[in-house]
Amino acid sequence: MRVIKNYLYNAGYQVLLMFAPLITTPYISRVLGAHENGINTYTNGWVTFFYLMGQMGITLYGNREVAYHRDDKYHRSRTFWGIEALQLCTITFALVAYLTAVFLFSTTFKTYYLIQTLWIVATGLDVSWYFMGMEDFKKTVVRNTIVKIVSIVLIFTLVKNKGDLGKYIFLLGISQVGGNITLWPYLKESIQWVSPKEWHPFQHFYPSLLLFIPTITTQIYLVVNKLMLGKIGQPTALGQFDFSDKIVKLVLAIVTATGTVMLPHVANKFASGDYKGVRESLYKSFDFVTSMSVPMMFGLMAISAKFAPWFLGKGYNEAGGIIFFEAPVILFIAWSNVTGTQYLMPVNRVKEFTASVSVGAVVNIIANFFLIPTYSANGAAIATVISELCVTAVQLYCVRTTIRRRMLFTGLWRYLLSGLIMYVVVLRLDQIMAMNIVNLAFQVIVGIVVYVVCLIIFRAPIIDQAKGILGKGEK
Repeated sequence: MRVIKNYLYNAGYQVLLMFAPLITTPYISRVLGAHENGINTYTNGWVTFFYLMGQMGITLYGNREVAYHRDDKYHRSRTFWGIEALQLCTITFALVAYLTAVFLFSTTFKTYYLIQTLWIVATGLDVSWYFMGMEDFKKTVVRNTIVKIVSIVLIFTLVKNKGDLGKYIFLLGISQVGGNITLWPYLKESIQWVSPKEWHPFQHFYPSLLLFIPTITTQIYLVVNKLMLGKIGQPTALGQFDFSDKIVKLVLAIVTATGTVMLPHVANKFASGDYKGVRESLYKSFDFVTSMSVPMMFGLMAISAKFAPWFLGKGYNEAGGIIFFEAPVILFIAWSNVTGTQYLMPVNRVKEFTASVSVGAVVNIIANFFLIPTYSANGAAIATVISELCVTAVQLYCVRTTIRRRMLFTGLWRYLLSGLIMYVVVLRLDQIMAMNIVNLAFQVIVGIVVYVVCLIIFRAPIIDQAKGILGKGEK
């Protein structure tokens, strides 16, 4: 039940993340416009590389290591201090490298690059990985919720026109800094002081570096399409793609919330030798994310044409097509989140995970090179789908010797057929109804009802899982 509770905490926060853009995105897209939003996306894309270089896989590594030593306070504390000391060293190096690059090579957007520095500072102060490793998601979720609400209020209060792009970037960065600082007081309840002689921070360098490679590689193919759009295309096309990508990824976040919860859970089972429990957790999680991601994919595709211009405003008509083409990544990323983040990572099969995301990065760059010049933002969306499909395929190949892959796809046809029926119904409603908040809510509700009824009729495995959970709850 703790896993379910943690998932609900994390999923609840992801719902907040979904509703926050429902409030801020229409406002920001209109106030700043596609061009200014493209500048923010472009400059943030570069700072992302540097703070990831400073983070160096520590979020995933720290999460896993804390889960391994969860039941031993001394070793847990020594692990925390050693990893945090390493993080401060690597972040300092990344900050110096970033500022050097800004002053040497930046001309047009130097001011915005300097404001983006806050993201590197925030990364150095981040200790959320410790609480995730302890499976204590309540603290991180409450912290993130408060920070998100405050940042929303400040955005509406201070960002009024295109000249406020700097304020907008500052608010996004400073909210991360403030939020990460608020977690530190909780540490005194969970860890003890350990002499610096016992930290041995650099013993964590190599294993953390191994996790850094897939982390930075993943970010490469997530960010490279935006950078290539900024270079090959125009800032306007980049703004179109960025908002479309955010909408797709926000929907996806509800599903991938399982990865954040399951990584330390599976790591702890693996450390204690419960290999059967690891496999059972994987099968259940894969079925769950499939049942969730299929309707989200089809639902978003059904409403995309009218939803995008209504939600984002005039000048974003092309976003509907971008969302439609990119929506399948919801299913592919959901699958790779289970096989990669929830299995390969916690059982320390990092090389195979790295190989999968490396293939995705190479495929993404090649696909972008051919598709963006001809299809612009739509090409970037298609390239994203192709690369995520390749990542999933490689990971499924890697787990073939330890996981019964047939067990992963037992109910797939039931979910796809139910989702397709839902898609036809919602698409028809979207065609005959004007797009507004009431009609959108109606379409979502109808889609959910149709999908659930189909699952019951087709006897999908998730229905049995739900009955089992409800039965335990009643007891």
